[in-house]
Amino acid sequence: MGATGYGYYRVVIFLCLFIGYSLYFFNRKTFSFVMPSVMEEIKLDKDDLGLITSSQTMAYAISKFISGVLSDQISARWLFSIGLFVVGGINIVFSWSSTVGMFSLLWFINGLGQGCGWPPCGKVLRKWYEPSQFGTWWSVLSCSMNLAGSLGPILVTVLLRYYDWRTVLSMSGVVCAAFSFVCVVLVKNEPKDVGLPSVGAAAKKGAKGGNNESTLKEFLLSPFLWVLSLGYLVVFGVKTAATDWGQLFLMQEKGQTALMGSTYMSALEVGGFAGSLAAGFLSDRAVAWQGLGTHGNPRHGLLLLMMAGMYVSMYLFRVTVTPEIPQEALWFQALHPVSVLIGVSEKEIWILLLGAVFGFSSYGPIALFGVIASECAPSNFCGTSHAIVALMANVGAFMAGLPFSTIAKQHSWDMAFWVAEVTMAGATVGFFLVRNMRTKMGKISEKMD
Repeated sequence: MGATGYGYYRVVIFLCLFIGYSLYFFNRKTFSFVMPSVMEEIKLDKDDLGLITSSQTMAYAISKFISGVLSDQISARWLFSIGLFVVGGINIVFSWSSTVGMFSLLWFINGLGQGCGWPPCGKVLRKWYEPSQFGTWWSVLSCSMNLAGSLGPILVTVLLRYYDWRTVLSMSGVVCAAFSFVCVVLVKNEPKDVGLPSVGAAAKKGAKGGNNESTLKEFLLSPFLWVLSLGYLVVFGVKTAATDWGQLFLMQEKGQTALMGSTYMSALEVGGFAGSLAAGFLSDRAVAWQGLGTHGNPRHGLLLLMMAGMYVSMYLFRVTVTPEIPQEALWFQALHPVSVLIGVSEKEIWILLLGAVFGFSSYGPIALFGVIASECAPSNFCGTSHAIVALMANVGAFMAGLPFSTIAKQHSWDMAFWVAEVTMAGATVGFFLVRNMRTKMGKISEKMD
């Protein structure tokens, strides 16, 4: 009966989190989806659009950190559901508004609500799934964003044929707010809430380390927390630089067309989707094989391989892609039979391949950093741990913006991407050197140590 109970609750809770976070993400992007229709009715220039979207981005970064800390102190179920209700309600009120100031204020509040989405998900997943399953389900849940991001524009485009943008936002908000009540009823924080034994207690039998609670000071003084944060800063910064500026680099300095640039970005996202799932599944197999100890992490090997893949794919992208590609190049000759078979040039196949490899290698570590931060933290600080490393990732994303473009402006895109390569190489070497350091954060008993 225990196994049946776990199976039932895991399915119901995961479906609620998946659908709920899909609604979170969809209602985060609704303004972007209906933007052309809004501009037809209300006069908005680029500065206005930037102000509205930036207000949400800033609020989201702040809220995600705060809610990560809160998820360790209050019910994750209520935090997730309240955030979902707020996001839905704001979309409804947004549909009643018509001024830039009100749009910006409401979208700022939307960002605050958005930050309540992911931290509770990580908290609930850790409570309901064993360490050897945690990474896989974390990665699958993160695909809810890909689902909402890919189907959202299509769904909104169809709806806009029959309704105006205000009605579409209202409908979206109503569905989102209504589903928050479903989450309140069906999502459970941990097995003990429904009379089942704690998964953490069972997981300890197969793990080498414990899961003791620690004080905030012991947690914050854990060197691995800051090693992980620095690594996430670099990886997320380099990934953001490639996704934000890679298309311009191809067009302005590599002599490629706009179509080739957009196709490269699509290949990167497809590779990222596969990389995220593969990282979770393969690293879970490593955890199942080795168990979680106090020193070293079974996921570290895959993390290193993917970080190295980021460096190699960036290097090849910068060096081998040129306006006139020499036919004597080894990769050109290797891809020639494929080119003849599918009717696409060797250059196009090579650029798409590099984009897919970079996406696979960058989205995988992004998933792994979140998983490792949560599972290596004390049980009473796993939400805070993820909040800290995610905040550092946002710092990396900021550095990939103006600082990165400034290097390109003063020198060239080639120089800017070379700096990103060197940084990525340094981070990869650094993570290799600390692969056997103590990864269990907070207090551990001398016997375990």
